[in-house]
Amino acid sequence: MKEFLWVEKYRPKTVQDCVIPSNLKKAFQQFVDNKEVPNLLLCGTAGTGKTSVARAMLEEIGCDYIIINGSMNGNIDTLRTDIKNFASTVSFTNSRKYVILDEADYLNANSTQPALRNFMEEFSKNCGFILTCNFKNRIIEPLHSRCSVVEFKITKEEKPKIAACFFKRVCNVLKSENVEYEEKVVAEVVTKHFPDFRRVLNELQRYSAVGKIDSGILANRFDSNIKSLFTSMKSKNFKEVRSWVNENSDIDASTFFRAIYDNASEAVRPQSLPQLIVTLADYQYKNAFVADQEINIMACLIEIMSEAEFK
Repeated sequence: MKEFLWVEKYRPKTVQDCVIPSNLKKAFQQFVDNKEVPNLLLCGTAGTGKTSVARAMLEEIGCDYIIINGSMNGNIDTLRTDIKNFASTVSFTNSRKYVILDEADYLNANSTQPALRNFMEEFSKNCGFILTCNFKNRIIEPLHSRCSVVEFKITKEEKPKIAACFFKRVCNVLKSENVEYEEKVVAEVVTKHFPDFRRVLNELQRYSAVGKIDSGILANRFDSNIKSLFTSMKSKNFKEVRSWVNENSDIDASTFFRAIYDNASEAVRPQSLPQLIVTLADYQYKNAFVADQEINIMACLIEIMSEAEFK
């Protein structure tokens, strides 16, 4: 079946194809060369290549593996069925098997994570585990101790090099898809969402659907709507604010918090900015734990609306 999503269609097939810091690439390549990947806990912000490099390593080695999404299938029953059935059987290639547990920080820390610890010990001779997460503090310590913890951090010195590398990569994607584009605009998208490379590809694919990627395409609805949100907040119009949140419920929460942060200085008086930033940080942290993100965002806006002095 033809792959529609660019993030999947152009997912790196080898470690060398991954756009990651050179020290990480060297370490992962060593695992591939030795044909042995230890239990890993890959930590870092969204879209930085954790799952891609995990898949690339295992593809290069040529071993059997399964991927389980912790946020969707992270219950104890999944461990007892899917993981146990896979880990307990012998590989067709007669090599070590692996389980990639994506978004492992969403696994229940009181039940599923302790059970996973036992599975990692029970099937250690036959199966390895690679866990990915955005928030390593949500992974229990016994799992930390059973894995080599790798943090996907990009140093200040490496940022320009990695951004340039990814810019070249996305330009090649656009050429392969026969999409007309302006380099300046593509560079703006990369800079805006760096280092979330998955978000960059998704945004470019969305823009490409309506024509050439140029400055006109980038005048997107969400950024312009932020100003209308601040207007409603200034007038203390709860109904309009709630309506705005509902209409923009498809927007990624991290994008929302960043947009409020980037536009706050234009709408709020200087003396209110420090408290606004503290409020944003608080609700951004809570967002990783809440059951309903829309309610969390609404609570954040109500607090800002109540405490901030608007221009």
